[in-house]
Amino acid sequence: MAATNEISLRWLGNMAFESTNPSGKTFRIDASPEDGGEGDGLRPKALMLSSLAGCSALDIASMIRKMKLEVSDFRVELTGTLSESQPQTYTHVRVAYHFAGVDLNEAKLQRAVNLSVEKYCGVIRMFRDFAELEFETYFHQE
Repeated sequence: MAATNEISLRWLGNMAFESTNPSGKTFRIDASPEDGGEGDGLRPKALMLSSLAGCSALDIASMIRKMKLEVSDFRVELTGTLSESQPQTYTHVRVAYHFAGVDLNEAKLQRAVNLSVEKYCGVIRMFRDFAELEFETYFHQE
């Protein structure tokens, strides 16, 4: 049987909603003030970028642990370009992986990134269906 995820979304009034997650956690979604909301929540399209970053980062963090690599800081920064036509969709996404530490094993860290990008991250796979993806890796020696 195929795995499934279930969420629910509950209207809080105006343009705000509360979303559940299979973990049991909740978060708020809201529109910007210019779109009639209060700006007191996460935006759906930005959440898509967070999902991509989170999926790939979890893969990489798991490999960092398995390879016993020393990394003092790891972050993923994304920039998504939206189409001009409605409905706006992502046309290009730039993903930048940043690793910091003393004596970073750059080859193994790059291998972890490549495995996530090319093999393990299902969200990256989904994004490939509608957007051009660009990946960069930066190493910051301390």
